[in-house]
Amino acid sequence: MHYSIRTEEAYTDWARRFILFHQKRHPKNMGAAEVEAFLSHLATERNVSSSTQNQAKAALLFLYKQVLGIDLPWLDNITSAKPSQHLPVVLTPTETRALLHELSGTMWLVASLLYGTGMRLLEGLRLRVKDMEFERREIISPLDM
Repeated sequence: MHYSIRTEEAYTDWARRFILFHQKRHPKNMGAAEVEAFLSHLATERNVSSSTQNQAKAALLFLYKQVLGIDLPWLDNITSAKPSQHLPVVLTPTETRALLHELSGTMWLVASLLYGTGMRLLEGLRLRVKDMEFERREIISPLDM
């Protein structure tokens, strides 16, 4: 399904945690109530962030729909995690220039590409020369071919 390896690992881990939370019961023998209980536990007992809870929810919905072929009814009774209250830290253009000025070689190139394109770290680190179109100053995604 063209998910990144990190997404696959995260989804597998959430499925494992879900199964262990319910004393190793098979997901086929559980349903929406157990998913709601697990996700609510994450928010109330584990105090996870809303993005972590959403990732767990996406992983479990994927498990049921794509792997097991079971549609879960909409999960209304989930206690949602509280959204983060802090603002993201964003570097000013001056700070960004100063940071890039301290780098050189490969590190400078990777940092510049990440900053200029908005790529994720692993996307930048996995780039190969064949992914670059130097004449047009473009990065060619393997999925675009």
